[in-house]
Amino acid sequence: MSRLLPELICSNLSSSLAFYRLLGFSIEYERPAERFAYLTRADAHLMLEQPHTHDRLYPQAELVHPYGRGINLTLDVDDVQGLHAAVIAAGHHLSLPLEERWYRRTDDAIGVRQFAVQDPDGYLLRISQNLGTRVAAKE
Repeated sequence: MSRLLPELICSNLSSSLAFYRLLGFSIEYERPAERFAYLTRADAHLMLEQPHTHDRLYPQAELVHPYGRGINLTLDVDDVQGLHAAVIAAGHHLSLPLEERWYRRTDDAIGVRQFAVQDPDGYLLRISQNLGTRVAAKE
């Protein structure tokens, strides 16, 4: 199990499962009576839960769409082009178009090809493929 494991609250578990399956996730296990699913995609792990009206943990505050305000989850993939095509074909709106971007670190820059899309509840997912590193440009 990952040492940091997000559990995303969703308004409709079936819609969320369809979206995450499109991204290549599969159900590792689920508890239908609790409206809960544990998903995996290679080393990426994610939990989804559709809370009951008086759930013991959720909601702590009123849930207002988009639920994912203030969070950006990055999913590292090997074929960003293929996922980009699948997301577009399924009719999802992109929050960030497919781009190549180089992010400066201390002594180098790391390159990614990426796009961003929101899931049905507004959680922002940055789908990213590593392009390697290069010497950072001088500022």
